[in-house]
Amino acid sequence: ILSTEQKKKFEQSLDIDFSLNIEDIARFRVNMFVQSKGISAVFRLIPQNPLSMDELGLPNQIKKATKLKNGLVIVTGPSGSGKTTTLASMVQEINKNSSKHIITIEDPIEYVYTDNKSIIQQREVGTHTHSFQKALKASLRENPDIILVGEMRDLETMQQAITAAETGHLVFATLHTMGCGESINRIIDSFSADQQNQVRTQLAQSLKAVFWQNLIKTADGKGRVAAFEIMFSNNATANMIRKGNTHQINSVIETSAKEGMQTMKSSLKSLLEAGLITEEKALENLPKDFES
Repeated sequence: ILSTEQKKKFEQSLDIDFSLNIEDIARFRVNMFVQSKGISAVFRLIPQNPLSMDELGLPNQIKKATKLKNGLVIVTGPSGSGKTTTLASMVQEINKNSSKHIITIEDPIEYVYTDNKSIIQQREVGTHTHSFQKALKASLRENPDIILVGEMRDLETMQQAITAAETGHLVFATLHTMGCGESINRIIDSFSADQQNQVRTQLAQSLKAVFWQNLIKTADGKGRVAAFEIMFSNNATANMIRKGNTHQINSVIETSAKEGMQTMKSSLKSLLEAGLITEEKALENLPKDFES
């Protein structure tokens, strides 16, 4: 299943990420690697068509992010928590309702979109561009309304994503962090000490929303359901980011339910009360801050 180019890359690096499309059957995200007994591969199934936000049962207030004109929106959570699926449903929501030019930068391309009202152009790192940073920098000259960054995995990508958000684009990106405040800290801490004040100021202005998600096994054991912590930027959160008081963001989320915000604790409580998850799973996924 590897192309000649992929074989060369695999022989050099001893592991490789790629996507595989088997027509009329399925699409897979694949990681192939060398281990003590030989070569192994992990195949993750990707549905041919991204599900809508309603089909996924995402909290309704997340749709607010698809109507933003500019700024940075971060979807965060552990590996395998469904971040890509959430972002894909948001892209589909925009594609269905708005005439936008959307550029995605992914490694590898997972969901494949069909243009509806929007024009969507997908670039794969290693195939269509050399890196996230180069593609992001180039995208500023490609007249997009929306840029989707598969993962903000290094300092330069974060820098470019913030710049793109500041220059009037709507940027969707993912991070591997646990918690809304923690995601903001991860970005700030990636920069050197002498740059951090400037980055706080930039984020205070450009960050519009952070969604932290966790996939939890359902009570009937037949599927998984997502629990969400939701933060939208307002004067209080912007002020805390600017002043370096991100540890207080949780209290703003708790008191801003009218603005569509919710803590992970309240999300787990709702899922438990609806009978979707067990008490054991709710406690297992409760953030450490709330355990007492």
